[in-house]
Amino acid sequence: MQFNTSQPIYKQIINDYKKLLIRKELKKGDKIMSQREYAEMASVNPNTVQRAYREMENMNLVETLRGQGTFISVSDEQLDEIKTEMARDLINHFIGEMQSLGFGDKDIINIVQTQLSDREGGSF
Repeated sequence: MQFNTSQPIYKQIINDYKKLLIRKELKKGDKIMSQREYAEMASVNPNTVQRAYREMENMNLVETLRGQGTFISVSDEQLDEIKTEMARDLINHFIGEMQSLGFGDKDIINIVQTQLSDREGGSF
């Protein structure tokens, strides 16, 4: 697993799980890796994974059952909120980067529309 330095690793772990949920690769009731298994697989400190799992529990994404493991517990409504939140974060980052390159709002909209049109035509 590749982590970037722009965000704490525990947040990246949470975001990876959110993406798996949004893509329906994980669903309510699914068991996820133990903290130890995840730490070994991702080559990160177990305390980092523990923090991510604890945060996910606080967010009601997962629940840990003593002796049984950690399971997905997210509701459909919560999943919709997560998807919208992640989309907004991506768009805000994109807009900020485009503005840092000197593009104005209309330029950004035109570029996005052009790219979407190109994708529909199979050019992307």
